[in-house]
Parts: sequence; C-alpha cells; structure tokens
Amino acid sequence: MGRRRNKKNNVHGWLILDKPYDMTSTKAVSIIKRIFDTGKAGHAGTLDPLATGLLPIALGEATKTVPFVMDGRKVYQFTVRWGEETDTDDTEGEIIDTSSGRPTEQAIRSALPHFTGTIMQVPPRFSAIKVNGERAYDLARDGEEVELEARPITIHRLDLVEMVDEDTAVFEAECGKGTYVRAIARDLGRHLKTRGHVIALRRTVVGPFDEEDMISLENLREMSNSAPADEGGNTDLSEALLPVETALDDIPALAINGNDQARLKRGQAILLRGRDAPVFSGIAYATFQGNLIALGDVSGGEFSPKRVFNLTGQ
Repeated sequence: MGRRRNKKNNVHGWLILDKPYDMTSTKAVSIIKRIFDTGKAGHAGTLDPLATGLLPIALGEATKTVPFVMDGRKVYQFTVRWGEETDTDDTEGEIIDTSSGRPTEQAIRSALPHFTGTIMQVPPRFSAIKVNGERAYDLARDGEEVELEARPITIHRLDLVEMVDEDTAVFEAECGKGTYVRAIARDLGRHLKTRGHVIALRRTVVGPFDEEDMISLENLREMSNSAPADEGGNTDLSEALLPVETALDDIPALAINGNDQARLKRGQAILLRGRDAPVFSGIAYATFQGNLIALGDVSGGEFSPKRVFNLTGQ
C-alpha cells in the first residue's frame, strides 16, 4: 500500500511578496508554498536574486491568471554605477570594461529620450533567454560566447531620480514585458561615452499590484506563528491574499445567472441576452453572485469559456 500524501490546503489568491535581497524567485515561491501549506503556486515575472521588491505569487486557481499580470506594465527603481561595465550588467559579474568619463546631470537628462518608447534592446548575456534550447546564463557560465539578438521592447517612462555623486545615479523606469533594466544601465553608459552597471534594483509595480499590496516574509511568518493552531494558520494568512480576479482588473466582467454558471462549469458556451448584454468582442470574465466562474472570449453575443475556476474552499 502506497504512502498517503499529506493533504494540502485549498488556497486561492495572490500573495504580493516584498522579495528580499539575495533570494531567487523560485526559492521565494517555495517558501510561500510551505507557509501556506499549499501545492499549486507560481510567480508572475522573475526578479533576479540581487533585486528586491514586488514579486506577485499566484496560489491555487490564481495561477490561471498569471499571463495577465506578466503582460502588465512594471516599474523599477535602480541605481547605476558609472565607469565600469560587468559581464552580468550588475554587481554579480566580473568587470569587463572601464571608463574614466563621468556623465553630467544635463548629459544624462538629454540621453533619456533615446531610451523611451519602443526601442531595440540586446538582453544581457546572463539572462533566461533560450539559445538553441539552453538558457543564456547557463551557456555564459560555461564560458561559451553568447550572442543574443536585439528585440523590440517598450519603455514608457525613464526618469533620473537623483544624482548621488559623480559615480552614481538613481533612475526609475516604467516598462513593458521583456525589458531588462540591467541592459538599460549598460546601454545608457555606452551612450554617455562611459560604462555602467546596476548596483541596486527594486521593483515597485507589476500590472495591477503596487507597493501598498506588498508584504514581507517576516510579517508572513509572524502571521503564521500567531494563528490558531487548530486552524493551521489559514485564518490569519488569508488576510494577506488578494482575490484571484485582482489580476483581471483591466478586463470586462460579466454577471451571469445560476443556469449559465452551471453551463460554464461544464465548459459550455453561454448566450448573452437582454438589454444589458455586452456589445463588445474580446476577452472577459464571468461572475456569479460576486464569485469568479470563468475567463473566456465574447463574440457574436456568446461567451466561450477558456479557463474555468474552482474556488471551493476560498
């Protein structure tokens, strides 16, 4: 007779972690899974180990909404050290080039428009980009020459926050999916006829989530330890979660009746009738009595489910 697996908690929602320094995003997810004693979890957008800040972690049925968060805008605050370029474009790497030049504040501000809008960016050699099926950082660590192609990215805003001293400047960037802040620092340094790399990086916004939503590991652990033992800590910990549908803030919502709910639960399409029926086409989500039921497409007066949610026990 095989060993019975321990039953995991039925937890659904978003945990917006303030990821600490020197921790991988994968490690952070595993810690959250242990704290909540749940088996299904994933993150929406990797943060480098040396970066801190906002890491959205989806638990349970929230994992079905991860793509909508990953496609959202992100805001980073980062500090650049001038005069040195590293092979990782941050403090983790080896110095590969130096410059005695230091940019003035006026020169920096004049350069920023060149790095806004849709631009071409070569990702760092040490990145998760796949090259012939292998991660670029694995190839780079093995000493292989990694040539990554430039690709289009969108930087909505790039501001100079502070000139700390002649060697150091702080920036804030609001950017789209696929942008590497380390590469911004590298390319900005080259543009300014010097060299540069990131010495500090913090993410403050991802999609619908911002700093006000964040919670630290220390606070989570305190909540877990203070929860009633006979409830496994779930009562207090649930207060740290945001609803699954928080990830869908920019998507239209449809309120449906009980019969339509049953059809959607079976994966069947429903007709959208009545004067309140939506006239648009595209993606939407359906709710019944305020509860998320399905995510799908509206077309020709019909809603076809693509993802059905089972939030029993929430």
